[in-house]
Amino acid sequence: MKKFKIASIKVLPVIMVAALSAMAFTSCLENDIPYERVEAGFTSMTAEGETAAATINSNDRTVTLTMGETTDLANVNITSYTVTDGATLSTDITGGIDLTANYKVTVSLYQDYEWTIKANQSIERYFIVSDQVGNSVIDPAGKRVVVNMPSGTDMTAINVGDVKLGPSSITTMTPDLNNTTADFSNPVEVTVTYRNVTETWTIYMQQTEQVVSLDRADAWTRVIWLYGSTKAGIESWFEYRLDGSEEWTRVDNVASSGGEFSACLSHLQPSTTYEVRACSNDSYTAAIVVTTEAELELPDGGFDEWWYEDEKIWNPWNVNGPQYWDTGNDGAATFAQFGVGASNSVPDTDTWDGGEGYSAKLETKWVLIKLAGGNIFAGEYLRTDGTNGVLNFGREFTGHPTRITGYWKYNSTTINRSSDDAFSHLIGQPDTAIVYAALINKTEPIEIRTNPANRQLFDRNADYIIAYGQVQTGETISEWTKFDLEFEYNNTNTVPTHLVIVSTSSKYADYFTGGEGSTLWLDNFTLGWDY
Repeated sequence: MKKFKIASIKVLPVIMVAALSAMAFTSCLENDIPYERVEAGFTSMTAEGETAAATINSNDRTVTLTMGETTDLANVNITSYTVTDGATLSTDITGGIDLTANYKVTVSLYQDYEWTIKANQSIERYFIVSDQVGNSVIDPAGKRVVVNMPSGTDMTAINVGDVKLGPSSITTMTPDLNNTTADFSNPVEVTVTYRNVTETWTIYMQQTEQVVSLDRADAWTRVIWLYGSTKAGIESWFEYRLDGSEEWTRVDNVASSGGEFSACLSHLQPSTTYEVRACSNDSYTAAIVVTTEAELELPDGGFDEWWYEDEKIWNPWNVNGPQYWDTGNDGAATFAQFGVGASNSVPDTDTWDGGEGYSAKLETKWVLIKLAGGNIFAGEYLRTDGTNGVLNFGREFTGHPTRITGYWKYNSTTINRSSDDAFSHLIGQPDTAIVYAALINKTEPIEIRTNPANRQLFDRNADYIIAYGQVQTGETISEWTKFDLEFEYNNTNTVPTHLVIVSTSSKYADYFTGGEGSTLWLDNFTLGWDY
């Protein structure tokens, strides 16, 4: 199962200029108002040795850095950062700072705001022994290693293979157990040292009558993920059957790693009960009973439920029905007073199959002072903040789809607008449309804020992301064409709480960069449940 390792994708723009309407009467106000309240904070940060983009949470005022295992957290080199325009820091953080504990710094602009910089650091650890049952259990908090051995093993002569209990290349272990034969009839202590850290680990060997175990069975809608463990180097597999039937079916597409093995059991029926078991040589585990999840519908995946409000804004939901999708059209309504069309995300009678109903037509436009990319997303537009938007990304959802399919057309124009120096080099290149989706585990939807003063954008590397997928095109697609967005899961046992789906006609429009006239048509979004 693959995992994404790509830099964070930031959120769609929603270009709002409510502030312009206020300009007409600014001269009538007395100059006795207090300073503007702008909540200052970090907008970016990089550090030497990081393995992923920094996660910035404006709600909690935290910056989380993901550091490589060889980085010294006591001396993390901050290589760059940006803050809200005009803000200052209480102390210079460039160079080395100590992130063995949370680091506090005050960001000031009219008022003071305390921010916390913290580090996450994962160290790969393993302890490999010949003939062990399953993989070793590594307990970093308790500094323990537990290894299961077959019943009858001579515990005085255990053949140890590769051992790693600290960061690569900078760790020493005393005694060094790598590729040795050692006596484990009693627990063995080793001293692990790296940098200024010294740890005492205890290695426990225990015998077990169990030759094979079924450790986990994660049931999705048409898929069950199976995980087992056994003695390393022997043939292992899984079997399944409908609950109540007699005949077992063997699952052969097994992946093995040491004493652990796994498989993806696909092409099953939703809301159906199965029995599964793990097998190794002549040994079988007791059967585990699991029930697949129900197959869920994606509300209005055909974008047919549009209605028109007050001759100003197109909204992608029925006036009498629940709202699932939304656009940035609501914030653009203030442009109507200037004679500028308010909606650049609208229904179109040009459908994927030529039938009745609508598709979603998303067009990139220059709207008075800024570039606005057409967009549609599963969620809700909350409010306008100055010339920016505040949105919720995500709708409640508890299933495990494997993909989203749909149909699209795209007219890619040349990028001719950019208000961000970091993206001005794209001018003259073809514009790009993107559709991306994520499954998240979070108590609430993702709040998106496009205002640079308190910006909070979508981060595909956030710890609440369970799965992610995207499709994009930088070429014109003249005819309706099917796309297939496949989810890549980070794990198989976490239950999602929300589904995020976002589409835009200009991928970099959140940086006010794109091509006027780039237009994306979308229709017939459908959830898939099988591999």
